[in-house]
Amino acid sequence: MFDQIYQYNFPTTIRFGAGVINELSDYLKKNNLKSPLLVTDPVVAQLDFFSQIKESLESNQIHAEVFDQIHKNPVKSDVYAGTTVYDETKRDSIIGIGGGAALDVARAIVLRINHREDLFKYDDLIGGDIYVTNDVPHFITIPTNAGTGSEVGRSAIIADDETHQKKILFSPKLLAKIVFADPMLTMELPPAVTAATGMDALTHNMEAFIAKMEHPLCEGIALEGISLIHQSIENAVLKPDLQSRSMMMIASLMGAVAFQKGLGVVHSLAHPLSSLLDTHHGLANAINLPYGMAFNIPGSEAKFRKIARTLDLVDETGAGVVNYLHELNARVGIPARLREIGVKEEHLDVLADLAIADFAHPNNPRPVTRTDFKNLYEQAL
Repeated sequence: MFDQIYQYNFPTTIRFGAGVINELSDYLKKNNLKSPLLVTDPVVAQLDFFSQIKESLESNQIHAEVFDQIHKNPVKSDVYAGTTVYDETKRDSIIGIGGGAALDVARAIVLRINHREDLFKYDDLIGGDIYVTNDVPHFITIPTNAGTGSEVGRSAIIADDETHQKKILFSPKLLAKIVFADPMLTMELPPAVTAATGMDALTHNMEAFIAKMEHPLCEGIALEGISLIHQSIENAVLKPDLQSRSMMMIASLMGAVAFQKGLGVVHSLAHPLSSLLDTHHGLANAINLPYGMAFNIPGSEAKFRKIARTLDLVDETGAGVVNYLHELNARVGIPARLREIGVKEEHLDVLADLAIADFAHPNNPRPVTRTDFKNLYEQAL
């Protein structure tokens, strides 16, 4: 399956396969786009494949400008700075290249180009999507890891520079016109990044599957995403090949489609770690995933049984799934405890305050209180 290029039209046009990045210049020329803004992060901007993409565009008389000054966990000022570069260099399109941070910033810049009121006026949690009424620039996404699935998203998560609270910018207008999903771009990812982003994708699929909103279509996609990750994540981390990287990239895309259904307690535990302590989002999800899933077992036993069967577990219970997650984290090198990534007892009250204010947990199958969040952080510490 992974030795050729495919096209999927769901939820947008996805060109998938090894070498598909070579189609980018022709696509831009076909759409009369000659001056894109490439939005990426400072690490990707230094990698060989990024230089090759830029050189390929230049050789085809496509003059790209690069914006890479973004934080690991994006903030509003990143979006404003990128918009200024777009304006001052007279760009005609935006190409997001990277993981979730780069693609979130790229998507938020896409929004801001023709929507110049305060960025957080468009926060979906306060109904701000109704103000997204103007056209947006031509938008293309190119993922470089298999984690967030942001390449097929319609939203961007951006934090306030001062309060650290995350806001969600959403509109169907923010869906990329086309995705170039080339698993070869992920082959050089170091094991730690592969593990963290891969567990992020697993978190998306698992939380979407058990989220309380009814959505059988997303649940079917999520189960298949869980299965693909189960089959491929250890190889992708420990001995990567094209098949494992391809399976992880597809599973990541599937997780992003599935979580249209909603997320839950794990993401609300993870977001404050990123905002307050600048923890990598995937790593924050990975450490909290077993604890959040254990919290959700009561009332969701039937769904956990389906997850267990998808994972081919002998113990077809929620406890069996949680044990699997602890063991999988250990096998791919994820720390077992929050203390191992710098979280301290004195952080927990602020983290709990941020978690209860987070947008993800209202779709959790069990209601979550501030006390629950504090207890979960203590368990994971």
